[in-house]
Amino acid sequence: MEDTDTALAGKLRPVLATQLAQEHAADIVARLNEEDLETALAALAHMPAERVVDAFDSPELARAGELILGLPEDLAGRVLKAMSADRAADTLHELDSADRTRLLTRLDFETAQQLKLLLAYPEGTAGSIMTTEFVSVPATYTVAQTLQHIRDVERSRETVYSIQVVDPHTRELVRVATLRQLIAGTSEQSILNVGPDRAPIVVRGETDREEVARLISIHDLLAVPVLNDRRQVLGIVTVDDVIDAIVAESSEDVQKFGGVEATTEPYLEIGLPDMIRRRAGWLCALFLSEMLTASAMQHFEGELQKAVVLTLFIPLIMSSGGNSGSQATSLLIRALALGQLRLRDWWRVAAREIPTGLTLGAILGVIGIVRISAWQSLGFFDYGPHWMLVALTVGVGLVGIVTFGTLVGSMLPFALKRLGFDPANASAPMVATLVDVTGLVIYFSVALIILHGTLL
Repeated sequence: MEDTDTALAGKLRPVLATQLAQEHAADIVARLNEEDLETALAALAHMPAERVVDAFDSPELARAGELILGLPEDLAGRVLKAMSADRAADTLHELDSADRTRLLTRLDFETAQQLKLLLAYPEGTAGSIMTTEFVSVPATYTVAQTLQHIRDVERSRETVYSIQVVDPHTRELVRVATLRQLIAGTSEQSILNVGPDRAPIVVRGETDREEVARLISIHDLLAVPVLNDRRQVLGIVTVDDVIDAIVAESSEDVQKFGGVEATTEPYLEIGLPDMIRRRAGWLCALFLSEMLTASAMQHFEGELQKAVVLTLFIPLIMSSGGNSGSQATSLLIRALALGQLRLRDWWRVAAREIPTGLTLGAILGVIGIVRISAWQSLGFFDYGPHWMLVALTVGVGLVGIVTFGTLVGSMLPFALKRLGFDPANASAPMVATLVDVTGLVIYFSVALIILHGTLL
């Protein structure tokens, strides 16, 4: 029976390949992602080479490294050579050094050198997401010569809407022209006279991809050239590459903010050991930190025995401080990521967050006092003869804790960035843990002042 099923599957795979060959690239990728590795490889092996390249050129293709490694080496080499350079580099990044080297030997010298250049840059930099397949012309060209050059090289370039104009002798970047400007120009017009005369927006290979995204966004660009120390063009980062990078970066930030080690793998493809490894570290660290909360409560054990009613509001106090801190943290992480704030702006943020925290704390404090007063008056619960002082303790405590939580939540991303860490590591669980411990200290300190001589 098992042999029959295997034979049937073998017959269906060429049929699947034929069906996929007629689909759009996005649909091919979606279907390949649904299939098991063996079926996906068999389908790719039976598809026309150009359709295989279309699939691998899509950033949404899962297991690209495993798939390219599972193809026959000749086919894998042809696919890597035909792929856009940045996508080929991303695919090779998923492999270990031995497999990567073996596949690079299947390529011609020029293609292999281009990929090695891209692979040398750290992940998350402009160099790691740039493409080396761009259009460049000497500054002596006319509009007509440039358009003819574009026609000649169009099939071998990832994009033709951004033209790098370079010095014919030094190869230094002089100007960046757009295809729209070329079309609007006259045939005999110099390429240097097309468009406004201003210095192009450029980045280095080591520039963070978030900074590249910010530049493309604020300057409304289609591509940004990546230069070396001699101002020669190494490649360009296109707007579609930036969009892919932003999506990946946002996914990582969301995971970090939830207290999970970042991963780019689809959820269902993360193995159990890897899932535990990514979550256990943060969870253990937060658990050990939360033990300080128990220490704080032990310190106030006497007060708790005298005024047990105070324990009723501990969850309320702790959650309010953590929530306010998480709000501030999420706002500041986003502002730092978008370049709206710099490290030197920390004092301006503090000056805004302190009154904000006081106001929010006062609002919650009033709600807390009203709630205690209503429950006491309506007979839902008896908080004792000093219930008004208890309500005042909760109200004032909320003001102090929410203000502190807001200030900590807003300053923690600055502190992490100053120390060289990703501000996204200022996760909501981390902020909540810090505020939990200090919140108890603030709460019981307020109680000692207000309830002194009555319950305490």
